[in-house]
Amino acid sequence: MGLDVARALALLGMIGAHVGTTGELVLGDPTTWGALVHGRSSILFAVLAGVSISLMTGRQAAPTPERIPQIRLGLLGRGAAIFAIGLLLELLNTPIAVILTVYGILYIVAIPFLRWSPRRLLIGAVVLAVAGPPLLSLVQSLLLLPTGAGLDLVLFGTYPVTVWMAFIFAGMALGRLRPDRIRTAVVCLIAGVVLSTVGYGIGALAGGTSEYDDSFSSSSSSFPSVADGEVYGVSHEEVDLTGTLCDKYSDGYISCYPKADSTADDSTDAGYGTVGGWEAYAESLESMPPLESMLATFTMADPHSGGTAEILGSGGFAMVIIGLCLLLSRPVRWLLLPFAALGSMPLTAYSAHIVALFILAGPGGYHSGDDVWLVMSIALILSSTLWVIFFGRGPLERLVGRAAQSMARQPVAARSVEI
Repeated sequence: MGLDVARALALLGMIGAHVGTTGELVLGDPTTWGALVHGRSSILFAVLAGVSISLMTGRQAAPTPERIPQIRLGLLGRGAAIFAIGLLLELLNTPIAVILTVYGILYIVAIPFLRWSPRRLLIGAVVLAVAGPPLLSLVQSLLLLPTGAGLDLVLFGTYPVTVWMAFIFAGMALGRLRPDRIRTAVVCLIAGVVLSTVGYGIGALAGGTSEYDDSFSSSSSSFPSVADGEVYGVSHEEVDLTGTLCDKYSDGYISCYPKADSTADDSTDAGYGTVGGWEAYAESLESMPPLESMLATFTMADPHSGGTAEILGSGGFAMVIIGLCLLLSRPVRWLLLPFAALGSMPLTAYSAHIVALFILAGPGGYHSGDDVWLVMSIALILSSTLWVIFFGRGPLERLVGRAAQSMARQPVAARSVEI
């Protein structure tokens, strides 16, 4: 139940990140704590996805070799179904960076690691968290920001798989360590506090902020927050694009760079002020020094920056929430039942709030406000509670479960007759 409550908080936080109006986070000012939903909610959801993978594949014990083929096929079917649901939600053309497509991929990527011990999973999570972002930054610098549909989806998009697998590994390790025990919840809480202190401490000491204004960062909403007609960010009137060339990408982002950098010996432009070709390689590399890029990525702690400091800090924050939910689900069980109901059907609830935004604002439209956040949250909690009471499992959860069962179903072997 504690895991379901934590999953509900992640869902409500993601809704707030999508439609809520939050300003800059100031830890000393409780009125700004609503900004905690940015980045951290989706990370909490990812850690809980890792826990779910462990619970589905053997709980505290790794699956036996005999069960591995069937379990792998089941996860493959589950991941494909989640990916398909994500694609359908993206077709609605809302200003939300739908995370389900990446989640579907994460379920599939996790397949080779199902028999890893908690120790190996934790080591893998630490390695990916510490080394993953700087290495990705190094590759981007050395190859002059390579791009492509596959790369943008898996490595360099809003949700890089190499970054998010750290959260999946951490969740899988937690799932193998008996999250139903009080001792595990306490260790999870303490470890989360330590990781948050280290991660956010690194970001604060190094001034690790992202390159762009937070309202335009690669966040889960993809658009600046709007409230009372005011856009938080830089007005287009304050940006001088004279003498520049701009490239518009399929995700709506626009990249502008000086005309002088757009052509050089008829070479192909690589974007962002860099020029392709070996002759201009050294000059282009100077615009994005690899070592400086790696250090900056390591110290970034802003939401959705993908930096090591953010992974450690926000990953630790997720563990704190999970630990608290596991501990509180016992003494205040009855009070948390509506939240547990919401958390028991995460795919349905997540999809429902995107469909609701589509109905409210229309294709390509955007509707925000704390009142929208509140109404959506209450509506989802009430409807989820009623659904669980009368029907049990959520509709999309049933669909994904059937996809997994269908994929893992073994063919009926012909019976041999011994004479």
